[in-house]
Amino acid sequence: MIAYLKGIYSEKNPAYVIMETAGGVAYFVHISLSTYSEIKDLPEGKLLTHFIVKEDTQALYGFHSEDERIIFRQLISVSGIGPNTAMLFLSSLSIDEITHAILSENVKVLQSVKGVGGKTAQRVILDLKDKIGKMHSHRSMDKKSISYNNSKLEALSALSSLGFPKNSAEDVLDKIIKAEGVNLTVEELIKKALRLL
Repeated sequence: MIAYLKGIYSEKNPAYVIMETAGGVAYFVHISLSTYSEIKDLPEGKLLTHFIVKEDTQALYGFHSEDERIIFRQLISVSGIGPNTAMLFLSSLSIDEITHAILSENVKVLQSVKGVGGKTAQRVILDLKDKIGKMHSHRSMDKKSISYNNSKLEALSALSSLGFPKNSAEDVLDKIIKAEGVNLTVEELIKKALRLL
């Protein structure tokens, strides 16, 4: 089992990279769009991997973060979801969107992934809700509250510097976060707040 690869990206595109390691071996690694967006400007790096061996193929899948690899492994454990479909999930939706859709049983969001029908989406929810719930409560809550606080503070600072009163800006940000969840970026928070202030 190959746990990770470290080396030079000799070729990169949104679906795969070719990574040359110190030993001079170049690996073809399937990646998601979210991993590509993290590594596209890097000349070298480290990718966590998952190696799949079937009768007719051997394929290596690479991930920028451990969370992404965990979600990939959870998805391929669902009957009817192969590695390519799992990669489509990770390219179409963020990790937070996938976990939130599963936990809130939002079939529509999961169906927005190309090739995923209603039955498959329901199977994903049925098979993974408990697993994701446990993982989510252990790992993500701390991270989420930290990133949420940082995003809110940055947005508040930006709105204050634009001349909006701090109290009313904070009230509006709290309303947006309450309505739309904690996954918004600083930019999204500011744009939405500007419409309401």
